[in-house]
Order: sequence, then structure tokens, then C-alpha cells
Amino acid sequence: MLTLFDAARCPYCARVRIVLAEKEVPYETVVIDLQDRPRWLLEKNPPAGRVPVLEEGGWVLPESAVIDEYLEERYPEPPLLPADPGERAVARLLVFRFEDFSKPYYALRRGEQGAAEAFGRELAALDVLLDAMPYLAGGSFGLADVAYLPWVIRARDLLGVSLEPYAHLANWLNGLAERPSVAAELVVVASL
Repeated sequence: MLTLFDAARCPYCARVRIVLAEKEVPYETVVIDLQDRPRWLLEKNPPAGRVPVLEEGGWVLPESAVIDEYLEERYPEPPLLPADPGERAVARLLVFRFEDFSKPYYALRRGEQGAAEAFGRELAALDVLLDAMPYLAGGSFGLADVAYLPWVIRARDLLGVSLEPYAHLANWLNGLAERPSVAAELVVVASL
């Protein structure tokens, strides 16, 4: 049985929860208090003891993007990477460049000057992608969508960022809310 070391407020953990739900993989959860991380977590993911961490039979894997790729390979159905090599490459590129999106998000969360504008530019870039196709990496929901989704939800629901200027992004989020995996994450965020 897989064990997920998880924290509800952590969007990186949300990525893994969404993939596990999409693939209907059973798992156990160990809830981590991010304000009081247990010392043993440092052994599972040195040096900072960050979550998420996935464990099975003593084998440990940290880092949400890596965990999601592992789950995609281990549990290939339903596929969350496109069959087309070009779309698959785009999905991986979006995940690889995620920090370009997350840096202004966290700056906004810290209330830094200019962060709202910088984050707005990142939202606008996603909106342009979603004007061209229904999902971030092409014609079907996948790991690229999962990579950004938790932050978009938290920006809207916890930071009060309006998605009104980004019609395609707002429609994407509204459509994804129909997926049980995303609906479950919306419930988690509403409880924060």
C-alpha cells in the first residue's frame, strides 16, 4: 500500500492527491503539520523535510513532479500524459518551467510589491494557452494541468485573485471542477 505524507494546505501535495484520485490508486495518508514537522520527515526528504513524500515498503520518493511522473508510469490508466510526443514534450516543458509561475504566486502571498502584476502576467500566459486548446498541453486533461491547478485554485479561493480577466483560464477551472479529483481538492481548499 502506498503512503502519502501530506499536508492539506500544500499545493504540491494537492498535485499528488489529484493524480492518485484520477488513477483511483488506493493509499494511506500521514498528515504532516507544516508548523511542526516531525524530525523523522527529514530522513524521508532531506534536507528540509518537505512534503509530499510517497512511500511504499520502505522505498521513498519525494517531489511532486517526480511522484506524478512515477505514478503515471506505474499506473498508466487513465493516461495523464498525451500519446502524441509533441504534446507530451509540451506537458513536460510546462512542468519544468513551473517555477516561473510559482515565484510570483508566492511573492503575492507574501505581499511583495509588484507581485500582483507579475502573477497577472503568468495567469495571462496560461489564458493564452487555453485559448488555443482545451487543456494546457493539448486535447486532454493531464499532468500539465495538475501542475498548475492547485495554485490557480488557491489564488482564486484563498488570495482573492479574480479570474474574470482570464476567461479561458476561468472556463478551464470551471470545467475541471466537474472532475471528482478536482472537486475533492476544492473541498480541501474550502476547509483551509
